[in-house]
Amino acid sequence: MKNEKILVTGAAGFIGYHTAKRLLADGHTVVGLDNLNPYYDPSLKRARLERLAPQSRFSFFELDVADRQGLAALFEQHRFDRVIHLAAQAGVRYSIENPHAYVDSNLVGFVNILELVRAHPVAHFVYASSSSVYGDSAEVPFHEGQNVDHPISLYAATKKSNELIAHVYAHLFAVPVTGLRFFTVYGPWGRPDMAIFKFTDAILSGKKIDVYNNGDMLRDFTYIDDIVEGVVRITAQPPQGNGSAAPYQLFNIGNNDPVRLMDMISILESLLGRKASIAMLPMQPGDVYQTYASVDALAAAVGYRPQTPLSEGLKRFVEWYLGYFFPKQETAAARPS
Repeated sequence: MKNEKILVTGAAGFIGYHTAKRLLADGHTVVGLDNLNPYYDPSLKRARLERLAPQSRFSFFELDVADRQGLAALFEQHRFDRVIHLAAQAGVRYSIENPHAYVDSNLVGFVNILELVRAHPVAHFVYASSSSVYGDSAEVPFHEGQNVDHPISLYAATKKSNELIAHVYAHLFAVPVTGLRFFTVYGPWGRPDMAIFKFTDAILSGKKIDVYNNGDMLRDFTYIDDIVEGVVRITAQPPQGNGSAAPYQLFNIGNNDPVRLMDMISILESLLGRKASIAMLPMQPGDVYQTYASVDALAAAVGYRPQTPLSEGLKRFVEWYLGYFFPKQETAAARPS
């Protein structure tokens, strides 16, 4: 995979931005697509794009994946070698409040992209699934072969639907497809609705942080650079399929090391030099007790396992957070050691 033109949907998003940045550094031409919706502050999305814009091999289109005509025009204008589809309406709890946003983006938009990939064949279609498809399974670590027929949020249901729809396109139309189940991604330029970002903001602001299930939760926190490394390696290796087997594959990308929520908070407190004020709350609808990725399949396919320890990843996140939000006000007391 060298000097190709790659479409990255959701390019102004957290994972999309980092993926586009890496692909550009590797010498590819990247076309970014994003609708810049206000699910969280669009100024952060624009700030990410501003860091990509100076690259001559990067172009951006503000476009919604639910816009079938707009997408068709984009595919007519560009001949893509590969498509990395990361655009989606994210968030487990928000899916309870605004289900139609998930149908429009994660279902209608997903089929729109797949139909265009079918009409304009590419070497590989890679899309983002989620660890949420595993629901509240007690079978750990979660592996790609286990049953995921019982999602407990609409967001998870849309991601499971993506996997089923993608398999159909691989089977019927020989579209080379890979789904990637991401596990609790964090790091610089992260999403403000994610726990690590919210907790950091609250601790520095002296506000209470809401900790669900009274803190008895485990998460397989996965650093963004590890996610991107997996995405790039997988994108370079499309499934071939043979005989009756469709060119379809599915991988977890997680740290394979679940951490207790309260331990994560303790690390943040140490890095920020401040204690958190905590409001213990019951489990929220749609939440799961734990996430825990098996990455044996990923390692077998591309020889890679995510490896960044949470302590190191949080240190990098806090350094970015302080530099981005408090570039002049940062104090020695708050600065990570």
